[in-house]
Amino acid sequence: MAAAAFHARRLPARPERAIWSCDPTGPALVLGSSQPDDAVDRAACTRAGVDVVRRRSGGGAVLVESGELLWVDVIVPRADPLWDPDVGRSFDWLGATWQRALAEVGRSSHVHDGPMRTTRWSRLVCFAGLGPGELTDEQGRKVVGMSQRRTAGVARFQCAVLARWEPAPLLALLALESAERAAAAADLAEAAGGLGADLGRLFAAFLRQLP
Repeated sequence: MAAAAFHARRLPARPERAIWSCDPTGPALVLGSSQPDDAVDRAACTRAGVDVVRRRSGGGAVLVESGELLWVDVIVPRADPLWDPDVGRSFDWLGATWQRALAEVGRSSHVHDGPMRTTRWSRLVCFAGLGPGELTDEQGRKVVGMSQRRTAGVARFQCAVLARWEPAPLLALLALESAERAAAAADLAEAAGGLGADLGRLFAAFLRQLP
């Protein structure tokens, strides 16, 4: 499914707990709900054949490519026992689930249980910051990114796990001056980590570890 179609997918009128996953049919630069349009170099995206898509949850930009990212949405209705009215605390159970799944595939991780940790680039790039429930590896590199969109009746958690972290292709699609792009590439080189070919195994483990 195209990234745009997946993000446009509407929640059912009577939502139930569900897992939605997407292997996009083409590359896409997915912006957070509040990111300005002028954060993107549209000409660079056109040259690279990358669609520009806006998701309904917050956070920075993510470059989505088939086989390079595990993309999982978790739907939790208000009546579900997993629902938590506290937006920050609501990520706790999900982070713990990802941690168990990572352990199942032999990867140690830490769940961030503090407030949002921002950096110079976190409003621009998703994996540049660290939010509640997100996971880092033993080197402190972010390995699972999460965001959330909620209404009065349902929460849609969006989760992303990278096969590999290479900030340069993402930064090339953003409206940055050359010096800024070089600084961002240097600052973000160790901001995140990838799981290589383990994404399929990790998804199966995640499904098994769900409450």
